[in-house]
Amino acid sequence: MSVHISAKKGEIAKTVLQPGDPLRAKYIADNFLEDVKLVSKTRNIFYFTGLYKGKEISVGASGMGVPSIGIYSYELFTEYDVDTIIRIGTCGGYTTDLNVFDLINVDGAASESTYAKFAWEMDEEIMYHQGKAFDVINETAKELALETKAANIHTSDVFYRKTPEIPAIAEKYNCPAVEMEAFALFANAKHLGKNAASILTVSDIIPTGEEISADQRETALRTMMTLALESGIKL
Repeated sequence: MSVHISAKKGEIAKTVLQPGDPLRAKYIADNFLEDVKLVSKTRNIFYFTGLYKGKEISVGASGMGVPSIGIYSYELFTEYDVDTIIRIGTCGGYTTDLNVFDLINVDGAASESTYAKFAWEMDEEIMYHQGKAFDVINETAKELALETKAANIHTSDVFYRKTPEIPAIAEKYNCPAVEMEAFALFANAKHLGKNAASILTVSDIIPTGEEISADQRETALRTMMTLALESGIKL
């Protein structure tokens, strides 16, 4: 077990799907996996391991924000010998070129965060997906006849802002959407030589206020979950 995950060695699979929300992790375990075991519930951050089409997959939450996913992904990579983490989450669109329900396979995550600098002495403002997971997701999406957009996104440390303008770093790296975790995941994977990718569902369009309603979220996010699981069994 690690400081923040109480699973025993060997109870977490080599490939982990990582939503932000613990209840979303439970939803995936209950609806997609067989022979499921709850392997950790420290701080009510649930981790489950089960079988998807005969292959062992784990799913567990990252919590919200760079510091939280920084902790959980690092411990998964180092304490449990995880090879691949696929973050699955939602993002807000900065532009009306995106629509709600769009799927983004994240190429790079640009951020003002100092996480990579002070954790790993990496000065880059943008961290890219690591390893082969990104390409596997693209290939799997084609097989499933799903349209995904490869794009840079903005990983922000703040959810609420004084002004509504698109932040300068998002414009610099042509980021059409914003979320709060991918930068740290990619930085950890780069430092440790691991695989990391992120699939995001556009949940709202910031300029217009359009958003996925509460009763639409389950159906909308199932598509992303299926894509992540189908990709995960190939890794």
